[in-house]
Order: sequence, then structure tokens, then C-alpha cells
Amino acid sequence: MRRVTEYAAEVTVSDGQRFASLGGVVVRNRRLALLWLRRQALRLANSHGLPVTPEPVRLSAGEDVRPVHFHGSDAPEELRHWATHGPHQDHAIRALEAGFPALFTVSDPAVGLSLTFAGWHSHPTDR
Repeated sequence: MRRVTEYAAEVTVSDGQRFASLGGVVVRNRRLALLWLRRQALRLANSHGLPVTPEPVRLSAGEDVRPVHFHGSDAPEELRHWATHGPHQDHAIRALEAGFPALFTVSDPAVGLSLTFAGWHSHPTDR
């Protein structure tokens, strides 16, 4: 048996009192976890009728998060900026490499919701 390191990623939504998972995934490395988080950020940001940018790596069908309707344009723009800005992605991958969670939260103040994108090293499994 060999130890397999896995990473988990999840997107949650909160109204300040309750929270719910919009979806998550467990993948074999930190780069795939970050790729999934980036893809979900772009999907949610573009969910207002714009085409979704195709990703070169497709994990599998049914792993995308549930959509969220934004009432303002700030949250989608922050998601796009986080997903496409190199320094933000560098910071996230360095956090994962160091064993810390990679977290990003964006708020839609018009309705009081916040979305959190999180990736972390999960416990290794034996295979």
C-alpha cells in the first residue's frame, strides 16, 4: 500500500447566520484543487449569460457547484479578478504547499450573502 495525498476544495455560501455547501471535490494534488476553485469562481462570475471559459483539465461531470444569483456586479468582478490575477493564484498555491488552507471570500452586500472558496490538504489515504 502507498500513502496517497489528497486535497479537498469546497465553495460555501453564508448569510451571516447559516451556511451551506454549494459543492466540493477531492482531488489528487493541490494544483487540481486550485484549478477547480478557479473554474468555479469563473463559472459563478459568468453565470449571468456570459460563456464559461473552457478549462484544459476537466475533472468529471457533475462536480460543478450550484449557481448563485448575484444582485450587484462587485462580487462577480472580484471572483474574476481572484481567478485570473497571477499574484492571487500564487498566494493560494503557496498556502497549499505550506499546508495551510487557501481561502477567498467574496460578498454580495445587496443581499447579505458571502461566498467562500476554500482548498486544503486532506488526510492521506492508503491505496
